[in-house]
Amino acid sequence: MDDKERVISQTKKWINDVIIGCNFCPFAAKVVKQQTVYYQVEKSSTPKICLDAFLNEIIRLDGDATIETSFLIFPNSLEDFQAYLDLLILAEKLIFDKGYEGIYQVASFHPSYQFEGSKYDDAANYTNRSVFPMLHLLREESIERALENFKSPQSIPDNNINFAREKGLVYMKLLRDSCL
Repeated sequence: MDDKERVISQTKKWINDVIIGCNFCPFAAKVVKQQTVYYQVEKSSTPKICLDAFLNEIIRLDGDATIETSFLIFPNSLEDFQAYLDLLILAEKLIFDKGYEGIYQVASFHPSYQFEGSKYDDAANYTNRSVFPMLHLLREESIERALENFKSPQSIPDNNINFAREKGLVYMKLLRDSCL
């Protein structure tokens, strides 16, 4: 297995074991089962190249309606959470600047993810702590359709936080780390 395949395999395991297994995203199982998730690995650490890769994923989604969502994975860069957040801000700005606001949105996952105002060792951070830094592109139309049939979608983040805290830091860390 080459490095790219390993990164994608570990990401898929994290999605299955953590995101789907803990029901952090009640819509993830369907797209994984339908095999409509695309995974792209970007090895560069240059912000411009990373943003170009992000734009390429938008273009990929534009050109292929069979892809529901895309994960852009950065296994060799953006280890620093603040540098990652800086890229996230630029990615969100790119969505706006290129006229994709309301069409796509980006979700953020990072191995050192920390919610604003939380302590680093809060188990709740593991709802967004991934095996690699990544940007997750979602189609807004798909999100809206999924939410139409979901009772109390506004409760999802609080349910996730409560679940992670009930399981505890050690459990959540071991679960995530077992994907590597």
